[in-house]
Amino acid sequence: MFRPLLFSLFLLLLGSTSNGLTPTPYRDDASSNSKEMSDLRHPKADARSLSSSSPIKTSSVSHAVAVGGIGANWGSQSTHRLPPEIVVRMLRENGIQKVKLFDADYDTLKALGKSGIQVMVGIPNDMLSTFASSSKAAEKWVSQNVSHHLTTNNVMIRYVAVGNEPFLATYNGTFLRTTYPALKNIQEALTKAGLRNQVKVTVPLNADVYESASTLPSGGDFRADIHDYMIPIVKLLSDNEAPFTINIYPFISLYIDPNFPVEYAFFDGGAAPLNDGGTSYYNMFDANHDTLVWALQKNGFANLPIIIGEIGWPTDGDRNANVDYAQRFNQGVMARITAGRGTPMRPGPIDAYLFSLIDEDDKSIQPGNFERHWGVFRFDGQPKYSLNLGGPTGALVPAKNVSYWEKKWCIMKPNARVDDTQLAASVSYACGRGDCTCLGYGTSCGGLDARGNISYAFNSYYQKNNQLDEACKFDGLGTITRADPTVGSCVFEIAIKPYYGGAMRVSISGLKTLVLGLCMFLLTGL
Repeated sequence: MFRPLLFSLFLLLLGSTSNGLTPTPYRDDASSNSKEMSDLRHPKADARSLSSSSPIKTSSVSHAVAVGGIGANWGSQSTHRLPPEIVVRMLRENGIQKVKLFDADYDTLKALGKSGIQVMVGIPNDMLSTFASSSKAAEKWVSQNVSHHLTTNNVMIRYVAVGNEPFLATYNGTFLRTTYPALKNIQEALTKAGLRNQVKVTVPLNADVYESASTLPSGGDFRADIHDYMIPIVKLLSDNEAPFTINIYPFISLYIDPNFPVEYAFFDGGAAPLNDGGTSYYNMFDANHDTLVWALQKNGFANLPIIIGEIGWPTDGDRNANVDYAQRFNQGVMARITAGRGTPMRPGPIDAYLFSLIDEDDKSIQPGNFERHWGVFRFDGQPKYSLNLGGPTGALVPAKNVSYWEKKWCIMKPNARVDDTQLAASVSYACGRGDCTCLGYGTSCGGLDARGNISYAFNSYYQKNNQLDEACKFDGLGTITRADPTVGSCVFEIAIKPYYGGAMRVSISGLKTLVLGLCMFLLTGL
């Protein structure tokens, strides 16, 4: 009597394999959850290039001439990611026309299919050695992460970013010898796939790859110790009509150097201009960008297009990382783009990718606590401040259909004593595994008292662990409350429900395989 039932189940499971429940194709995000590799994704600062108070050496910029409108960097180093479909809808509703990724996550790329959004797909630094040593590996990657999405999912992939700031001085030359060979093999793989004219390679670089001995833009040249590594890369880009991608962060200069002129960081600042042979530079962006232009010109590549791969301002984690400065700076970026105004050396329209779209609470804070707060939107896709990105409404449109956990928080027990000997270890544990980057001088939660700081740390850990009761124990010092402990600008967050994406599909597929095998065994034995 069990045979018909088992056979029906067998057919049902077989039929489901064509309905999106199969394992995802090869994806290059194997290291996306590796804590050791977190610093290799999108670090912001380099001590060497940012140690001087010179406006030339302390920031970086990049900008593209291929597409109008604003782009955004979409990172994935979050403990609770928004589903890609929700993010893509948010991108479209905000008029964001292009997106830069740091890997080739399958679900993310699939969600971008038929969206009309142009995509720069990324290859992490830890994959450079593989592609540098194997043209076959490069061809396989291009086939499964570019060609597949172009033809099957209708994703508008326009660039492949080979590495991310691989020449940072702080990497001590780790990727110097693998970046160009990897770039070359990826370019050849694109050519072999018939995509040479459709998809361009690039290497997003930090502005520490160039410098100026005179502290003026006209003195710009590539850093002496990497000059011989830079030229082949630039030549390959030029030969293939591909852009030079550069990241610039005026905020970092302010963070590193307390004597840096604040107003020079902004587009509408009133700082005294820098005079370079009769050309006046009123802000760091222009001066830094044109230092790169001079470097390219001196080495025979005066007309190489430039993309601004990352530019933005964080909102927390430092006294200069706040909503007011971020709004002012990013609106200045948008004003430039809307007006079609470039720099003295490149006066035409610029294209840029804001860094970043959404906060990422799992990023390394080695460069600073601000690293987790670059987003124009919070972790849950809610706007942080008013910003006109050129969308239909002129205002930021929040993410829709976001699924949150219950409205409850973990705080320090009212009857617990702040001098309890176990508190220090509990707070250290909570902050080490949660996110306490909003605590401290000049931050959004800088005004909390001792009890408030402890409660914030406890709640961060509690939310990060999906509100598990066990995550609010802390040796009996924590308790769960339904009264919102938010104080002024210091928001005690409620986590969104985690998105598992492809991992869940693979799990379902594995379960199907197990059940199918069991059905076959039972059918054969009956």
